[in-house]
Amino acid sequence: MPVASARPIVLTASERERLKKMAYGHKTEHRLRQRAQVVLHAARNRSNARIARETGLHLDTVRTWRGRFAAHRLPALGDRKRSGRPAAFTPLQSAQVKALACQLPAESGTPLSRWSAPELAREVVARAIAGAISASTVRRWLKQDAIKPWQYQSWIFITDPAFRPKAERVLELYARTWDGGRLGADEYVISADEKTSIQARCRCHPTLAPGQARAMRVNHTYGRGGALAYLAAYDVHHAKTFGRCEARTGIDPFMALVAQVMTQEPYASAKRVFWVVDNGSSHRGKKAADRLRAAYPNAVLVH
Repeated sequence: MPVASARPIVLTASERERLKKMAYGHKTEHRLRQRAQVVLHAARNRSNARIARETGLHLDTVRTWRGRFAAHRLPALGDRKRSGRPAAFTPLQSAQVKALACQLPAESGTPLSRWSAPELAREVVARAIAGAISASTVRRWLKQDAIKPWQYQSWIFITDPAFRPKAERVLELYARTWDGGRLGADEYVISADEKTSIQARCRCHPTLAPGQARAMRVNHTYGRGGALAYLAAYDVHHAKTFGRCEARTGIDPFMALVAQVMTQEPYASAKRVFWVVDNGSSHRGKKAADRLRAAYPNAVLVH
């Protein structure tokens, strides 16, 4: 059978410059350095066999990267996107395991004084939270929130019978899923809450800057400015925080926080912005959801 000839490579000036930086740059990853060297050798009309000898790569590897560059140029030298293994557990299952770890073993009829990771794994399977789970997976989940039931004994943890449907909507939003579909790039999730009775304090005397042979001087006495409420909104997937101080909580302060976020990009032109809130009086029930939707049609209130 005739042997297929090597793909000819002709470089532009800008491509040659970028390939040289990749091939000889001190901070270039090893695999990218090798791929760039293959293309540079190929641009000198060298055979694949000679390139393999000079670079120490397999002949098939040289043929692969030469062909990819000839077909798709520089972007083809990067790694292709991999889907990865699908997740074995849902965020809701993780939350249920953590909630179980915060309950007393006696509530499950287990003759233990405190939970261990293997016992928790067995109880998770017994409750049909998951079909199968290892103790190491349980231990890794608990470590994320510093939960150590084998060291601490908990009490007065209320179990809500409607925990699953309430938590499922929020956890799926955090995993960028809503009503069984994936959120788009122009959809955002905001988690909002209010903190009341924060003491506003100010120094009675200004701080003096340090000077030659003199330390910075800070006066320890302060004056009280009264109690304020702090309202905060957090963009879950983009790690952005928005906050404001108000004299008190209520509908108007909460809507002012919403306006602070929704009047700026990218939220103003987003397809949907989900607001995850608790059942506080300023954003409770269907009236609050309707009020938010009337002010901002692309806003969705999730309790």
